[in-house]
Amino acid sequence: MPILRKHTGTLGETNIEVFFDLVYAFAITQLSSRYLLEHQSLEGALQAVLLLTMVWLGWAYTMWLTNWLDPGHISVRLLLFALMLASLVFSAGIPDAFGARGLEIGGAYAAMQIGRSLFAVVVLRGEKVQVNYERILVWCLISGGLAIAGGLQHGHVRELLWLLAVGVDLGGSAIGFFVPGLGRSITTDWNIEGHHMAARCQSFVLIALGESVVVIGAGLASGPSIGVRELAAIVVAFAGSVGLWWAYFDRTAEVAESILARHPDPARLGRSAYHTIHPVMIGGIVAIAAGDHAIVSHPASSAGLATALMLAGGSALFLAGHAMFKLTVWNIVSWSRVVAVAVLLAFIPIAAALPDLVVGAAAAAVVLAVAFTDPFLSHRHERSVHAARNRRSPAAAKNR
Repeated sequence: MPILRKHTGTLGETNIEVFFDLVYAFAITQLSSRYLLEHQSLEGALQAVLLLTMVWLGWAYTMWLTNWLDPGHISVRLLLFALMLASLVFSAGIPDAFGARGLEIGGAYAAMQIGRSLFAVVVLRGEKVQVNYERILVWCLISGGLAIAGGLQHGHVRELLWLLAVGVDLGGSAIGFFVPGLGRSITTDWNIEGHHMAARCQSFVLIALGESVVVIGAGLASGPSIGVRELAAIVVAFAGSVGLWWAYFDRTAEVAESILARHPDPARLGRSAYHTIHPVMIGGIVAIAAGDHAIVSHPASSAGLATALMLAGGSALFLAGHAMFKLTVWNIVSWSRVVAVAVLLAFIPIAAALPDLVVGAAAAAVVLAVAFTDPFLSHRHERSVHAARNRRSPAAAKNR
């Protein structure tokens, strides 16, 4: 059975890839409901960002691999199971990542990055993409070594070494994994299936959104009864999740998938719009999910700066990421998102003194406003483009 995946132009994700994602649902829960809520400080937030980046890179590098290799092949399937096990170890260690479980985190990250790349080098013998994975393996050996070294250290030294590890993996991708003697990979040689990459990243967004739904459901189930405040908190948190889904999936996701699939250099667009920008949006969703927990648990309490940052700041981060996504894919500025981000950031100092419920309602209202105005603004943009084409001079039309 051929190990290379057939690129049909329409193929999306497979059942085993969806199964693979279940481990990452656990990772997102650990980050939002455990780590971020238990470390409500600037240092805790930065540590959560670092851990989320490691989670994302472990998932994203696998997403690239299954774009080239057939997940139905028995050896690829076994690799995915092994990566799931390593991801499970990583996710279980997240709450104490900067304590006693550092080596579990660093070792699991190194095992995923090095093991995946080594597997690809072996099974892709004679294929054009093999040299790409030879370069990636060199970079992952460096990042994996830094991850393990960080797990053996403590305090800020661990943070620095893990930051260098993710910097190596992010930087390597940005410069084509250049290795002396092996050269540099160019995106036009990567031959990716755009529909697959878009569908996989959309699944990860759904995983992150699912955490918000879990928080709401857990809050609904844990209380002895539901009063007016509790019901209002659940409605607000749910409305915020709906707004995030609407802003991302209504029109934008499907059209962007088609653009990526038809792009002359899909790997370059996929690297920027999906591999690099999507974790920004996911970080915002994770922060909002942690804030939703505060809304549902204590709807009448004052938010404080930490909760205000999770709710308003997380919403701003998501919208900023989505604005960057639209700019990268369509080369247009989403002014509704830019204005919304400015409003949310200006609201944070005020929000710190307001009840959780009010802050959550305000953040959700801003996201919903952006989501619901998108169709009108998109139609207006399309009409403007059409009108501009019709106003072209006869000479320009003749030379078209």
